[in-house]
Amino acid sequence: MTVTASGSFTVANHSVYRLGFGAMRITGPGVWGWPKDRAAAVAVLRRAVELGVNFIDTADSYGPEVSEALIAEALHPYENDLVIATKAGLTRQGPDQWLPVGRPEYLRQQCELSIRRLGVEAIDLFQLHRIDPGVPAEEQFGCLAELLAEGKVKAVGLSEVSVEQLRAAQAIVPIATVQNLYNVTNRQSEALLDVCTAEGIGFIPWFPIAAGALAGPVSAVADVAAACGATTAQVSLAWLLQRSPVVLPIPGTGSIPHLEENCGAGSVTLSTDQMERLSAIAA
Repeated sequence: MTVTASGSFTVANHSVYRLGFGAMRITGPGVWGWPKDRAAAVAVLRRAVELGVNFIDTADSYGPEVSEALIAEALHPYENDLVIATKAGLTRQGPDQWLPVGRPEYLRQQCELSIRRLGVEAIDLFQLHRIDPGVPAEEQFGCLAELLAEGKVKAVGLSEVSVEQLRAAQAIVPIATVQNLYNVTNRQSEALLDVCTAEGIGFIPWFPIAAGALAGPVSAVADVAAACGATTAQVSLAWLLQRSPVVLPIPGTGSIPHLEENCGAGSVTLSTDQMERLSAIAA
């Protein structure tokens, strides 16, 4: 298994391997509270870095606060090449409950708290978790621009946005990355990915491993996996890596065996025919 074979991309002036780690699933059920086995969560984070992962994505709302705290517990003081991305803009009312809050004073407060929890001087990549429809978008983007200018954050990203929303944000603040739902069987963000590819904007697909019947035991994904001597998860990730050079998959897990399986995707190379067959699934 190798993460380094996934290639690299520059985020916040740091070159990171494109196969990262999403730290949502190291929390409790429903992304709420502490995990049942805290030591196991810490071990997963440390193993990820051992395998070469140097891009970790989290959010203040994962737990809430739990994921960031575990990252600091497991990895601080951080390696010089480790980039930690976090997000603000979603609040939690209970397990699997999420409510957007984009008031500038709230986003600023959460940025300061994330800095404290992570034990850093500035956030490497600070992402607006969701655009709050109850707050003018330009005020939310303006807050991100202020945090960037003040040196509180090194780069700015957006999550779950349209091309039009990306353009509106770019008029106010440079956007380094976007993070949208996207995988081999769910390609609702295809147009946004095309824009990111053309402009060199990092595209972070959340839920990167395809699921459901289209990627089940009897599917094109399974057939390609068998031909490659890989797992369906590895093929899903390999397809993303080959889909565009700006894609940075962040598969998450609370299990070291699953982590090691996912990291092995960096060594899987799909042929042109296999890429085309998989690309046709969503159609």
